[in-house]
Amino acid sequence: MAILCVIGARGGSTGLRNKNIRPLLGKPLIAWSIEQAQRTPGIDRIIVSTDSDDIAAVARRHGADVPFRRPDELATATAAKFPVWQHALVEAERFYGSNFDTVVDLDCTCPLRDVADIAGAIEQLRQRRENGVDMVMGVADAPRNPYFNILEAGKDGFLGHSKPLPGAVVCRQAAPRVLTHAGNLYVMTADYLRRSQGLFDGRVEGYDVGVGKAFDVDDKLGFAIVEFLMRRKLDAGSTSGTEEAEVNG
Repeated sequence: MAILCVIGARGGSTGLRNKNIRPLLGKPLIAWSIEQAQRTPGIDRIIVSTDSDDIAAVARRHGADVPFRRPDELATATAAKFPVWQHALVEAERFYGSNFDTVVDLDCTCPLRDVADIAGAIEQLRQRRENGVDMVMGVADAPRNPYFNILEAGKDGFLGHSKPLPGAVVCRQAAPRVLTHAGNLYVMTADYLRRSQGLFDGRVEGYDVGVGKAFDVDDKLGFAIVEFLMRRKLDAGSTSGTEEAEVNG
């Protein structure tokens, strides 16, 4: 498989200014994802999709290619990921003069994933694509459950379970398992990206990264949480002799 890794990082972050290049434990936030991609077996090219000259300069210093600028309409706070990936694939194939078989996306605001997670998701897609699987994405057990403790107000304004079941679900353990969209890892066939219009247009499977790695940097609180967990992860890695020690929260 010819594998392209795309790392998206727009310049106009609103929750935390310049978060994508904000220093995290001694290096810019985006550098963690670039280095993870560099250490992942099988990834052939690493590009950063950005509209920012500052982010582009940092990305290049850490070894990623920035062969194009992301168009303004794909760099807004409401822009979806899927067209950003589609644009990146087209521009990357034009730049390198060759086609890719697989696309990996690493969100630079989610540095807690491990190289083993990226490699594992790539391998899962490799094995499952003959069964029609188009994408493997990072997931984890959801901290809140719509059958138990996520609520919605009805038309009368009174609260009830977001997804009520016959009979009361009185404890979390009795509720059906639900997953959170970790947002940290996506592996998809390039053909799926070319022919589809959205994330769940095809057959999508989850790759469980674990609850402790399903955190992202969106604001100051998110940055503090990720920084704390990343420091603990690195401390565990130095104790065990590997940076790939798992954080389970």
